Amino acid sequence: MDLSLFKLPPQAQREWLAARLSRPPPAAALHLSDGYRLPGREGAPRSAAVLVPVVNRADGLAVLFTERSADLLDHAGQISFPGGAVEPYDPDVDAAALRETEEEIGLPRDRVTLLGHLSDYETVTGYRVTPVVGWVEPPFAINPDPVEVADVFEVPLSFLLDPTNQQRHFRMLGEIRRDYFAIPFRERYIWGATAAMLMILDRTLRAE
Repeated sequence: MDLSLFKLPPQAQREWLAARLSRPPPAAALHLSDGYRLPGREGAPRSAAVLVPVVNRADGLAVLFTERSADLLDHAGQISFPGGAVEPYDPDVDAAALRETEEEIGLPRDRVTLLGHLSDYETVTGYRVTPVVGWVEPPFAINPDPVEVADVFEVPLSFLLDPTNQQRHFRMLGEIRRDYFAIPFRERYIWGATAAMLMILDRTLRAE
């Protein structure tokens, strides 16, 4: 990897990430949503937030993901970040991301240090999602909600930020072509909104 991030000790890595995220988002990290909406999901988007959990592992930084339950209405079975809709009682997107993460996978919020935000991404299901990047310090326990989460796993951050692993795929929905990002990892297929948010992260961290 050509990012200086991976040559730093952990404390300096956390500071480096926070410094990059404190800058205005670069043009390359904006407008990555494709504008497509599923039928019936038109109209003003609803605010949502996800946590992008960067885990400080001894063998290198990793990102924590969930595999959504196959029984969910939206994005069933897909790889995602923990998160969900911002509710009226949430003070802000940070609080929503931490609350949803605790509810979905049981990650205690006191193990998370928030580092900053990425630019928003609009999903096909009508949500405007704010990715909130958090530094997660082990040890921590995971207790997934079986209704929402089928599995929890981690992927090395260096793998996700390696351009050779970042792909562009497409699907045909009738006569409509939908192009999307994908980052396959072993038997996992990270694609769609989650892969796009990883591309936003990548472009934000690489911006000069």
